Parts: sequence; C-alpha cells; structure tokens
Amino acid sequence: MEGYQKYERAYFMPPTECNDWVKKDYIDKAPRWCSVDLRDGNQALIEPMSLEEKLEFFQLLLDIGFKEIEVGFPAASETEYQFLRTLIDNNMIPEDVTIQVLTQAREHIIRKTFEAIDGAPHAVVHMYNSTSVNQREQVFRKSKEQVKQIAIEGAKLLNELAAEVKGDVTFEYSPESFTGTEVDYALDVCNAVLDIWQPRPDRKIIINLPATIETSLPHVYASQVEYMHKNLKYRENVVICLHPHNDRGTGVADAELGLLAGADRIEGTLFGNGERTGNVDVITLGMNMFAHGVDPELDFHDMKRITEVYERVTRLKVSPRQPYGGDLVFSAFSGSHQDAIAKGMKYREEKELSTWSVPYLPIDPQDVGRTYDSDVIRINSQSGKGGVSYILQQNFGIVLPDKMKEEVGYLVKDVSDKEHKELTPEWIYNILETNYINVKPHFKVDEFHFMPKRDDSGIFAVVTMTFHGKTQTITAEGNGRLDAVSKALKEGLGFSYELTDYTEHALSRGSSSKAMSYVVITQNDKAVWGIGLDEDIIESSIEALCAAINRLDIWNQ
Repeated sequence: MEGYQKYERAYFMPPTECNDWVKKDYIDKAPRWCSVDLRDGNQALIEPMSLEEKLEFFQLLLDIGFKEIEVGFPAASETEYQFLRTLIDNNMIPEDVTIQVLTQAREHIIRKTFEAIDGAPHAVVHMYNSTSVNQREQVFRKSKEQVKQIAIEGAKLLNELAAEVKGDVTFEYSPESFTGTEVDYALDVCNAVLDIWQPRPDRKIIINLPATIETSLPHVYASQVEYMHKNLKYRENVVICLHPHNDRGTGVADAELGLLAGADRIEGTLFGNGERTGNVDVITLGMNMFAHGVDPELDFHDMKRITEVYERVTRLKVSPRQPYGGDLVFSAFSGSHQDAIAKGMKYREEKELSTWSVPYLPIDPQDVGRTYDSDVIRINSQSGKGGVSYILQQNFGIVLPDKMKEEVGYLVKDVSDKEHKELTPEWIYNILETNYINVKPHFKVDEFHFMPKRDDSGIFAVVTMTFHGKTQTITAEGNGRLDAVSKALKEGLGFSYELTDYTEHALSRGSSSKAMSYVVITQNDKAVWGIGLDEDIIESSIEALCAAINRLDIWNQ
C-alpha cells in the first residue's frame, strides 16, 4: 500500500526494562471504575444528549453500579454547567457516588470548574495538559520545562480553590497524550504535580495515564504503565488510572495489560463510545473478568435495558457483534456449533454442573438476560439437525427421534436457503406440521375400535377409512393395536409397506397435554416418517401411521 513510508513509530519505550506484567495471566480483582460516558462519550456524539437524556443516562450508570462518574467539562458550555448544577442542587448524587469533572490546566477554566462543583458531596477535579512531543512542538511551541510549569501552576491553583468549596474534593492529573510522551519526562511532570499535592493515606491522588491516541502494541503501553507504577513518588498514596482510546482497535487489551502492569483504576464508556474510534468498552472489560470467575463489581445482567437506553439517548447503534451486548454474539447458525452447544447443555444437566463450560459459549447467556431458545440457537441455511431439533424441543416440547433429526434438519435448511431468511421457531414448527403432523392428503381413517382374541394371542382392529372418495370398513388381526390397524390399511389401500419403528412422548403445550407419536415405515428400501398429535395416545399413533403412509412415493406414481 502506497504511503506507508511517511509513518514512523511515535511511542517511547521506558528507559529501563519493565516486563513483570507478563508473569500474570489474569486480572484477579476489579479496578476502580469511572464512567466517562457523560463527558468523553457525550462530546463525541453528532447530537449531544439533552439535559433529560443525561439525567436518564446518569441513573442508568448508577443502576449498573458505577461509584465514580465523570459528568462533564462544566466550563465548556452552559449545558454542561447546568447539568452538573442540576445534579448538585437537586441532591441527585448518592452519598456513596463521586462525580468527576474535567478541566484544562488554565486558570479561568479551573476557576469555572470549582464554581460548578461547589456543594457536591464528593468530587474529583481532573486537570490535564498535553505533554507529548507533537503537542509541545506543534501546538504549544514550548519546552519541556515550560510544559511542566503549566502543570505545576495548575496544581497550585487546585490546592488553593479546593479549600474554598463545600464538599470533599479529590485531585486527578493527566499528562494528556501520555503514549506520545517520553516516559521518563511524563514521570518527571507527574512527580512535580504530586510534590505540590502531597498525597496522603486519607487524601490519595489519581494519576491518569491516557492512551489519548493509541500509538503502539498493547504490550508497549503495559511496559510504560509498569515504569510509572515502579517510579512514581508517593506510590502507596497514588491511584494509577488508565484512559485508553481505541485508535488501533486494542483499547481493551491496553486496559487489561495495563491493569496487570500495576494500574488501579479504569476510565471508559459503555460499548466503547467516545472520540474517534471511542474509549475502552467497560462492558467488555468487566464481562471479561466475569468470564474468568472474577466479580467485576458492575452489574450487566439486564443487557437489553442497558442497550435500549444507550441507543435511545446517544442515537448510536450497538453492533450485533459487540462483545457480550450485541444481538448475535451468542447466536449459533452453524450446524456443528449448534450440535455442540445442544450436547453441552445436555451434559450440564446430566452431570448437574455448577460451573460453566459449554462449547462456543464463553459465558452463560442468561447471565446477561439472554435466552437459549431465541438468542443462542438460530436457524438459517447453515444450520444443522442439532439446532433444529433443539429449537423444537425448547419451544414446543417436541423430541424428534435421533434417526428423524437429519431428515427434518435438511428440510428446514432447504426452506431457509430458498427463502434467504432466518427461520423463527414458529416457522420451523409450521414446516414440521405441514410436512409430517397428522397429514392426510390421500386417505384418512374415520374411526376404529379393537376386539381382543379369545386366546389373548393378538387383537382385531375394525377400521373405517376413506380412500378415493369411498368409505370402507376392514377387519384385520395383529400382534398389537398399531400392527392390527396397519394390516387393515394395507388391505384397504391395496399396497404393502413395512412398519419399521414407533416411538412416542407426552407433549405439553399451554393448558392441554397431548401425545406425540412418531412412526417410520419402509417401502422399496426407503424409510418414510409420519407424526401424530392427539390427546389420546392410540389416536396419536394411528395419526402418525396414516401420516407416514400419506407421504409414500407411491402416491406420485
């Protein structure tokens, strides 16, 4: 591809090797979470949220369990300012929740920010200035020392103003564009800010290391974070926070490896909304921990509601392939996948397993409010017998005989292929019903009754049937009721077949209980199935036999 020559790697490795994070294989506890949906997410929308929409989204974040929520950049606009004042003046912030606001390291903006948070029970004032090479040289045209001094002067002003407002105030500092900053220089600036703020056990300071622009592979970011973790002053009283964006598509990996490298806190958004390619998706991060048996301390059990509110107030669509939240992420269309899932579910039931280990399903879909029958096994032209039979059993209580599953599966797949559509459970049942259940296009049994032989060696069936518009009554002897009826039908129809197999089960649908019978007959070495459905088991079995006979090829000759 032409043009690659003008690009170069724009990140900086730590001055010393920092690879201890590779010794860990999973995140063993939840970080402190901070939602930035109402600031970073909102400012990236084509149409920013209204006050009412922001309030609804704020409540959603509370319901999920966020204890730290960035509510905006109050100095940026009157709408931002009024939203924050609405929360404070109407006592809408729970006692255990901390709001966060963003400000540049500029005096008038900082002063406006403190005016906005006055009276908030708990607030984080997040101050930033960009420290990257590109920003220093191209935007500010200032030296390293001059840029550091901006951060120092801003930190001093925060100290001064925090003493004047009502409420508990925590400080946060970001060397914005950290990933494009020399790591040792970023450390120098952060330590200078910490010297001003003097963190203590009862007054911890947040140092945020944003991947404002992703510039490297995730392992490089992890090494940068680890260097800061090992070298920051006052480390025991400093909370290292990460704010990854997703420019290279690896925001989640940045966050996960960064946590392994020593970070304590994550700033992100639902479904990864945010500037450009978005912020890190906290749903994916949290559910990834959940899938490893670690409590994320966020509640995503009602993913449907979360998605509905998010899509409505942001006017963005959640991708059907979005991890954990997308419409299709638990769906299996492939026949082999469906078969494996169905067998895995059966295995769990048989073994009464308490842990989750079903093939192709990393988590139990029910844990995020999804269902097996409509969200997991879905039928199209790529599906197989296992999926079709699973849908029929889960939705209608129909347990197809093993030898019948393949035939029905191919029939259903053929319909989907010709229609170029996914088939609903109701559509699948209709296909089964139309082709197999109580079908009688050529003849029918009107009535029947039985008489046992005096020596109990068999039974007589008296069958009245209609064939070619004529009604006749035939008596035949058999080893059992179905065999006797079958022999009567052969005599009346004038052709032969073999009654090969018969199975049945109870079928509960709604308030009525019915019997479902399956009969297979053979003619000219070809097996033909029929299904009978009736409240009476004998009626059901005879309906199945008649259905099978009505499906013989002989009628088409």
